[in-house]
Amino acid sequence: MKSLLSSIVLWSLFLVGLSATVASGAVLDGTQKDVATYGGIALSLLAGSRIAKKDPIKSFLSSRPVLWFLFLFNGVVAAAAGFALDGVQGITAAAGMGLVSLGAGFGLLQSRGTRTRGTRTRGTQALETQGRRTPTPA
Repeated sequence: MKSLLSSIVLWSLFLVGLSATVASGAVLDGTQKDVATYGGIALSLLAGSRIAKKDPIKSFLSSRPVLWFLFLFNGVVAAAAGFALDGVQGITAAAGMGLVSLGAGFGLLQSRGTRTRGTRTRGTQALETQGRRTPTPA
């Protein structure tokens, strides 16, 4: 029950943060708009990072197909953002998407290293046990 309640609260905070980030321009003006936008960004980042550490989401985000999608899609968007957007917006979008793409790429390299080490260990154990005979029960 406690886990369900904490998940509901985190998802609610995440959605409130996203809503404040996106919709503040339609409702507010000037400094209030900026405060609501940056506050919404901070709230959604904080709640989103806590959500990403929970088990179902964490295992989904660290799967190889999702990492490949994040790596390729964000890499293409980062490259296109530099050409499609002008000035600071283009640089910021390209940098943000590029960081996500690099993070997914490092995740792919780490999962590859883990898989390779596990295979070597199993192969070494198999070679060590080939020459041994185990007694069979009579």
